[in-house]
Amino acid sequence: MNQLKNKELDEFEVTPEEFPAFQKAFMAFETRKRVVGQAHKGGKLIYRYDDGGQNDAES
Repeated sequence: MNQLKNKELDEFEVTPEEFPAFQKAFMAFETRKRVVGQAHKGGKLIYRYDDGGQNDAES
């Protein structure tokens, strides 16, 4: 999640099998309210970081 926050990744995928371990890390992540997940078929989740446009390079 730090890689999302630091813009090293645009998104990452969590499978249903990975979710229990991810959930523990997610709950401990300081800015978790900015980590936005979208559900897809088969239980796959795609997470992105919403920084509210504060770190846009184009600004």
